[in-house]
Amino acid sequence: MEEMTVRKTRLRLSLVAATFVAITMFAGEVKAQANQDSQPKLAAPLEPLRQGIAESQLFAELDARNAFRKSALLDYTVQRTYQVVDLNGKVHAQEIGQMEFHAPDQKKFVSTSESGSGLVRRLALNPLISSEIEAAAGRVHHDSAISSANYSLELLGEQQVGPYHCFVAKAVPKRKDKYLFEGKLWIDTDDYAVVRIEGHPAKKLSFWIERADFVRQYQKIDRFWLPEKDQTLVQVRMYGKKVLTIDHQNYVLNGADNHVAQTNTAQINTVQNNAAQYKERQAFVQQPRVPASPDNN
Repeated sequence: MEEMTVRKTRLRLSLVAATFVAITMFAGEVKAQANQDSQPKLAAPLEPLRQGIAESQLFAELDARNAFRKSALLDYTVQRTYQVVDLNGKVHAQEIGQMEFHAPDQKKFVSTSESGSGLVRRLALNPLISSEIEAAAGRVHHDSAISSANYSLELLGEQQVGPYHCFVAKAVPKRKDKYLFEGKLWIDTDDYAVVRIEGHPAKKLSFWIERADFVRQYQKIDRFWLPEKDQTLVQVRMYGKKVLTIDHQNYVLNGADNHVAQTNTAQINTVQNNAAQYKERQAFVQQPRVPASPDNN
């Protein structure tokens, strides 16, 4: 009987881990509160969309932002805190460590602190960390990019997300794929970078996974937009609800030694050209807001 219980626990944790892995792929790359059964909501009201903003423009600007980051972000380190908690706030497992990235495709995680259930860490957290490293290296590839090939966008308006003013769009996946999501995007009106994503998988992950909702929040550090907080709520049949949270803190970007060693003239020219083109596009698309029409109310 005890052996059967352990097997069932392993199966359920494996399902939770697979869900976490799939959901963290959505963006290509928050702490749970006690008794919380829903994702964090935004307090600011939705405002009318300014004139002249189109779906094709947003996709073009997102592509430009991604290309700029790819050419300019040579390396970073960040402190990660992973937690699996229940809805009462009890922490079942926690792992803290440092994730290192070196362009173009190298990631390394060094654990500095572990606590809670070793089984949960082994079956839920460790596969999540390994999948990110493997995806960066190209060993596992899933087309999960926020692009016109994968999504259509329905523009809803504008909204303030903390210090960032954003366009709000409903993201509709173009196919049933567990590595795509259905939900909403918040895109910064100045930088055209993703500030927030919330939603659920476009395809049911498993018979055993009854619900899987996520929120990812980004922050701007220097010229780059990088993850700040992740929260994923998973409901497993006959196991209950669990929440994965990931905090991303203390970024160090383009360390001095690596910058000197890895940067060459071609890279510098690419970054400068991308930046100049990006500024030209921004100047072209900036238009004043107009009051809401009756159809928008």
